[in-house]
Amino acid sequence: MAPYISAKRKGIHITNLTRTARFLSEACDLVFDAASRRKQFLIVGTKNKAADSVARAAIRARCHYVNKKWLGGILTNWSTTETRLQKFRDLRMEQKTGRLNRLPKGDAARLKRQLTHLQTYLGGIKYMTGLPDIVIIVDQQEEYTALRECMTLGIPTICLIDTNCDPDLADISIPTNDDAIASIRLILNKLVFAICEGRSSYIRNP
Repeated sequence: MAPYISAKRKGIHITNLTRTARFLSEACDLVFDAASRRKQFLIVGTKNKAADSVARAAIRARCHYVNKKWLGGILTNWSTTETRLQKFRDLRMEQKTGRLNRLPKGDAARLKRQLTHLQTYLGGIKYMTGLPDIVIIVDQQEEYTALRECMTLGIPTICLIDTNCDPDLADISIPTNDDAIASIRLILNKLVFAICEGRSSYIRNP
């Protein structure tokens, strides 16, 4: 991580902002190009400080997201994930049509608990029909399982990394303070803007 650190003060490493700007620019170019070709994105950030920002950014850019616990195998065991998502969609439809409320109380309560669980952990990917083309990860250490799944499957990744991370694990690593909400929002906003611009480019030039 040495090239990504500009100084050390009172035991705290200071991120090299020139490197941050460079790799953020590269990441924005990558997602713009991918979005212009109708590629699909997944944004992952499950720690409390990142969860709300991840959901807002993903919804704004019409991306899939995971902002609660990462359930191991979401990507590498995609067939099981698809089965869970279909169950989730079925339960949502049963709730919308009122069918759940016509079931015996015990059955209805059990299915509602199941629906709540699925909404919590899979709600952000409920419309995902296949593996994503690019995964954006907030905090490499926190989301190491998700990163490993992407590496196993060869899915390109963009990672927000702090000074205690390995910059070589992701395709593009953006050095930043991934514990600071303002830093997370700033970088996600830049990436989301590039995705939206890329989608608009496709619409203008189909």
